[in-house]
Amino acid sequence: MSKSIFATEEPRHGRDQGRSFKYIVYFFGFSMCLCVSAVSIIAQEAPPTPGPPKTVSVPAVKETKLSNGLTVAVVERHNVPLVTVNLLVRSGAANEDASKAGLADLTASMLTKGTKTRSATDIAEQVEFLGGSINSGAGWNSSSVGMTVTSDKLDKAMEILADVVLNPSFSQDELDLLKSQTLDELKFNLKQPGFLASYVASKYSFGEHPAGGTPASVGATTRNDIVAFHATYFRPERSVLIFTGDVTMAQAAALAKNLFGLWRGPSSEKASAQIGTNAERVKGSETPGRILVVDLPNSGQASVSYQRIVNGIGRTSPSFYPSSVLNSVLGGGYSSRLNQEIRIKRGLSYGAGSGFGWRSSRANFATRTQTKNESAAEVAELVLAEVKKLGDASVAEAELVPRKSVLTGNFDRNLETTGGLANAVADLYSFGIPTSELNAYVNNVNSVSDTQIRSFAGENLLGGDIIIVGDYSIFKDDLAKRFPNTKIDVLKADELDLAKDGLRK
Repeated sequence: MSKSIFATEEPRHGRDQGRSFKYIVYFFGFSMCLCVSAVSIIAQEAPPTPGPPKTVSVPAVKETKLSNGLTVAVVERHNVPLVTVNLLVRSGAANEDASKAGLADLTASMLTKGTKTRSATDIAEQVEFLGGSINSGAGWNSSSVGMTVTSDKLDKAMEILADVVLNPSFSQDELDLLKSQTLDELKFNLKQPGFLASYVASKYSFGEHPAGGTPASVGATTRNDIVAFHATYFRPERSVLIFTGDVTMAQAAALAKNLFGLWRGPSSEKASAQIGTNAERVKGSETPGRILVVDLPNSGQASVSYQRIVNGIGRTSPSFYPSSVLNSVLGGGYSSRLNQEIRIKRGLSYGAGSGFGWRSSRANFATRTQTKNESAAEVAELVLAEVKKLGDASVAEAELVPRKSVLTGNFDRNLETTGGLANAVADLYSFGIPTSELNAYVNNVNSVSDTQIRSFAGENLLGGDIIIVGDYSIFKDDLAKRFPNTKIDVLKADELDLAKDGLRK
């Protein structure tokens, strides 16, 4: 058992015990005085001002294309003998029907569960033997398979990566296991207020379906569904093979040609007929201010969120940068306004934040926090006030500069690793953004003005939905008191069904 820093040897008799106790009390009291004095000094000092903005210099992304349409992108960085390889497929949950929600992620996840010549165990053991890691999955906009290994193991690693992409077996046993694990996870998560709020918002506020699926859709997914999705959407002309780290363009191109050169997809007519995005199919409109309560009796806490669809402003829009800085001010970290107001000033939550979910032609904006049920209505009121303030009042330079520094600092730090660099490149390719934007990011962030933030907030963030998940009986009266002119819709958690327009079974 470890000892406290104040611990002494066990005394042999009473007099020694008394003397030891005095020493402990004296030392503890002296230490407390030092601590109090230090705190007083710190409290009197002003926090340091942010340093001058740093520039980020990323080596140019070199690119070539194979005869089958596969794009090969390479960022050479030879300071560390590591390489990350990421195969990006520009198809994801947006390409699945709502009745098949979760299909893209199940398909991508199954790639590492066995091929025609390797079992799931073989893949895991061989990757581990190389000292590497492999992962796969799908989001709304894309699917991916990635590996990170030391550069001397790249050839062997690439053989495994190509095998899982081109020759998946989609074993029924492995699929049954994955579905069982996914359903167990969903069953647990659907009892968590924060997850349940995001889950409901996907349909209620954004007109989409959960990218991870629903219990009904996951349970109904068949092996034929997965085989068909892979055959239709995993195509070389829709894919980018990204290399970052200790690798040359010549080496990457040779590996790509050798291992992926014969890759062919189905006829372009078949694929193009099915390719599309939910953002294009769902014609979003400006939603009126609504309040939805998902009643989860006996929940330990309540989730409070504000959701707003932003139509016509996608990831490629010039408004991406003003909205990013706006988000840093509002909910992008510990010093953001939401966290300051809800956690630091009032102690109503362990944390509060916000973010944008980007699509090609729109964005999903959401705030997030959890609080005790008794303060759910108060927190909802605070969130709305902070969102409204963005459009009404200016952001002082003293606040704006450090919030920009948070963005540029995180960006720079993420690019220090081969994995972070590969993800940044993949994000650009996913939306068809020129890779030169990597080196333009810092300047674009620092050029955002207070006027742009106010304009974006006033035009795009008002009139959204409040979604509260918690024990309604506890905050019912307070919610009605604080929002007397807004209709409050209440939905029992055990009656929830996202397949229905009214969300009820």
